[in-house]
Amino acid sequence: MHLSADQFLQWEHKSITLLGMSGVGKTFLSTLLRNHDWFHFSGDYRIGTRYLNEPILDNIKLQAMQVPFLRDLLRSDSIFIENNITVDHLKPVSSFLGKMGNPDLEGLPLVEFKRRQALHREAEIAAMRDVPSFIQKAHDIYGFNHFINDAGGSVCELDEPSLLDELAENTIVLYIKATEQDEKMLIERAKYSPKPMYYREQLLDQLTNEYLTEKNLEYTTLIEPDDFVRWSFPKLFYSRIPRYDAIAGEYGYTISTTELFKVKTEQDFIDLVVKAINRKEKG
Repeated sequence: MHLSADQFLQWEHKSITLLGMSGVGKTFLSTLLRNHDWFHFSGDYRIGTRYLNEPILDNIKLQAMQVPFLRDLLRSDSIFIENNITVDHLKPVSSFLGKMGNPDLEGLPLVEFKRRQALHREAEIAAMRDVPSFIQKAHDIYGFNHFINDAGGSVCELDEPSLLDELAENTIVLYIKATEQDEKMLIERAKYSPKPMYYREQLLDQLTNEYLTEKNLEYTTLIEPDDFVRWSFPKLFYSRIPRYDAIAGEYGYTISTTELFKVKTEQDFIDLVVKAINRKEKG
């Protein structure tokens, strides 16, 4: 959705999609706004509670069944397992996604890793397609005036143009672009805290082959899972930047992490969106 600054300011029920890498401040901003009459739609929360809930629980139960004490209780229906996913605590989603590599180091075989990656892709697409209906629900059912879509960091990897068309038709698309300094910080963070990531399949195949060659390994089951994440994250990160730039260029607007972290109030955010609109109009 493209609006003039005046049109945006006069828009009675504002709806905005936040795009950007994990860690750039999407959830920070969404949390701030949900205290000011904005409905916070978390793509990752929707993925975990709606579209991957059963696979996540199946994975947890599979692990629990390896423990004889828990196995007996589960088989006799003496206990049950549920997810406790919240907007602020999404670990079950990342735990399901997992890391590829040596099973002795909690790594997943390549085939299983790709299966979970594919499930995540379909779940993320489905979650983003829910945005228009949730915009309506946010207002009609819950009484919120405005809507913020806190999209996952891998939306740019989905290669679904119709999905972007739909998001842009219903929301202002706002890309949070990391500054060079923040890029380095995010990459450094991945080194000491490597987390599961989504890779589009073509890139995953390319990175896997490069890693095996560089490390002189014959099979993916010999990969040290955390080391692969540390090694691949910068490559994944920089492969996403032109994709996000292209999305923002065609569908929306761009702000920097420096600008975002100066936002302390709802009015600060409104002013920042106006600034981004005016900046794009001026070329």
